[in-house]
Amino acid sequence: MKTRCIMMALHACLRGVLGSCALAADQAKPSAAVDVGRQMRTLIEADWISRGADFSFEQTRDVVERGKKLAERIRPDANTRRLNRLTAELVKFEERLAKFEQAGDAPQGARRELYLESRRLVRKIAFCNPLLDFDKLMFAKRHDPGGVFHMCDQYYGCNARLGGGLFVLSDPFGPKPKLTNLLKNSVVEKGRLKGSKLDSGAVLSPELSYDGKTVLFAYTQCKAKKTYTWGLTISYHIFKVNADGSGLVQLTDGPSDDFDPCFLPNGRIVFISERRGGYLRCGRHCPVYTMFSMEPDGSDIICLSYHETHEWHPSVNNDGMIVYSRWDYVDRDTNVAHHIWLCYPDGRDPRSFHGNYPLQRNKRPWMEMSIRAIPGSHKYVAVTGAHHGNAFGSLILIDLRPADDNAMSQIERLTPEVRFPEAEAPIRRHMIYGTPWPLSEDDYLCVYDPKARNRGIYWIDRYGNKELIYRDPSISCISPIPLRPRPKPPVVPENTTQTVAAKTALGGDRPATVAVMNVYDGDFKWPKGTKITALRIIQLLPKSTAPPNRPRIGVANQTNARAVLGTAPVEPDGSVYFEAPVGKAIYFQALGERGMAVQSMRSVTYVHPGERLVCQGCHERKRSSSSPSRKLPLAMLRAPSSIQADVDGSNPFNYPRLVQPALDRSCVKCHQEKKALDLSGAVAGGFTRSYRNLAGKYGFYFHVTNGSIRTGVHGGSRTIAGKFGARAAPLFKYLDESHYGVKLSPEDFHRITLWLDSNSEFLGAYENAAAQARGKLVKPSLE
Repeated sequence: MKTRCIMMALHACLRGVLGSCALAADQAKPSAAVDVGRQMRTLIEADWISRGADFSFEQTRDVVERGKKLAERIRPDANTRRLNRLTAELVKFEERLAKFEQAGDAPQGARRELYLESRRLVRKIAFCNPLLDFDKLMFAKRHDPGGVFHMCDQYYGCNARLGGGLFVLSDPFGPKPKLTNLLKNSVVEKGRLKGSKLDSGAVLSPELSYDGKTVLFAYTQCKAKKTYTWGLTISYHIFKVNADGSGLVQLTDGPSDDFDPCFLPNGRIVFISERRGGYLRCGRHCPVYTMFSMEPDGSDIICLSYHETHEWHPSVNNDGMIVYSRWDYVDRDTNVAHHIWLCYPDGRDPRSFHGNYPLQRNKRPWMEMSIRAIPGSHKYVAVTGAHHGNAFGSLILIDLRPADDNAMSQIERLTPEVRFPEAEAPIRRHMIYGTPWPLSEDDYLCVYDPKARNRGIYWIDRYGNKELIYRDPSISCISPIPLRPRPKPPVVPENTTQTVAAKTALGGDRPATVAVMNVYDGDFKWPKGTKITALRIIQLLPKSTAPPNRPRIGVANQTNARAVLGTAPVEPDGSVYFEAPVGKAIYFQALGERGMAVQSMRSVTYVHPGERLVCQGCHERKRSSSSPSRKLPLAMLRAPSSIQADVDGSNPFNYPRLVQPALDRSCVKCHQEKKALDLSGAVAGGFTRSYRNLAGKYGFYFHVTNGSIRTGVHGGSRTIAGKFGARAAPLFKYLDESHYGVKLSPEDFHRITLWLDSNSEFLGAYENAAAQARGKLVKPSLE
């Protein structure tokens, strides 16, 4: 009987009784709204039944008990008169239910109707929730993307599937909700598509202004004839429209995908774009996309993030900071660190406060996407996506206040019935929830489908209650947003000279600086007796060639090309202050007295024009502050240092230029005489013979692969101070007189240990690998 009811409802949808929602909107007259109340009532009942209804008295009793608890939860701020009337009806219903329970049995039809009646009544109670006091709900419809099933590929316009659009549901909690296709009669007023209607394509990532009057969204014309192609009619571009459908303008254009727009409190728009250039190190032909910003008219586009791989879903938290997801896999596992990052609205000071260094792959989500700050709270809501999947999964709450144990200490499961895709369970069938919009710590709008096929819009709460608001059986919904004003977070002043306005106000660009108050002030133990003398600055180069491992940079799989920019001095009190290069992904290594790395980052940062990046220490504590010093750090009493360039072959990095000369001077002849390892510079199979004989067995490197977190010294999450690079390399014990009396000069010792500290790489650019192998100077085309 249950299956038959569900099938009847779904067949009705396909006949057009229920599925007419989208079609009717497409055929409507200008500004016409279609009454979808009758259709939704049938879909709602089908939804209740499809989620495991057996019409037992026990199940109906559970609905009643949930309704009673829900009524008490929302009572303090609800419309008391309306809620009291409904709770009185619930009491009477409970009395009827008790009589059925006492009788012990009833016909299937009676039990079915009793169950549905309880659900109708509790639904009315749920919609007394004062947080559901808005009368219009904006959302988009779109098909799940085609192409490779992957977190990156889902947002390439070439993988978008034709269909959907931008919609508004009026009276969403009333008996007669009405649906309007917001773009049905809109004509583009500005941009390449001026004079056109956006009536055949696909929409992505709608966002609403704080005053509730303006909508941003991404749109593609879906003209791709094959995947992995880009172009004006293929890629996503950002558009803006008034909340009534008027004033449609195109803000961005070009071959790059632009999407995920979000209004900043100062009026600018942050968005995600491929404009910086570069490709993913693993997988396929995957251009990298990171954060940019622009003026509300689409002018003055600037780069906010110089990260070397993908970012997603910027939003603004309650303090006015940008919150976003960033994929980190510098010298570590490719799959397990795509979590919450924060930065200032001008892009400065990107920080990871949570989850970036998991200890085990199955002890926390692999991805946190669609992150939004909860109103009036310090917490965030997010979706636990999969690396090899799309941005759907289970919902969680993130609380950054507790100490991060690199597992679940800062995470609360909001939908515990759904396991984390890929981290805990098969991916596709657990892509159930998505695009949450928080109303409070207890209440959320989101999209949901237990079968992960056709997601509708739901209200849910953290106690397991759930009510369907809207579904179109022919296409999924995403991104429900109340169409109303909301509080604007504070405007955080710019502190860089990137935008036209900032340059004008400050009289042009300023240099960027990095300061570390005390390198010893970290959240780890330094080896006993450690004295840090310098900070090494290494640039991680974005991949400029599309296929993975083409060329292979070194012995580690899918590793980065890099360049050693040089060093800055560390003062006796541990302070550092230097002028930093703008627009480059950089990381730091703390060097000991012999110039070898003691500690190293496995992530990157960057600075913008005019930025003054300040760190307390090396791997500084995130949740506790150090005792304030009465003295100004020594480095801050002087002008910023200039980075001192290192030896030839370090920038751009090149093993034949950096290491081979040292081997030629001190090792090659003896090895030839003793018929030991061939340490010559002869090219063999893309690398040199010395590199092939030394790097894998005697070098130090971190694997960059799916699962490399589990590969011991070559894996893990964070660098262990003193057990990394040259200090941990098997080759190190052969670099002194104990090895057949070898006497390396200080320069040659430095050249070899610098190589070991730099992941034992071979190439320093992604272009012209053959020339690099011969020792030719090849500069990277993309920095």
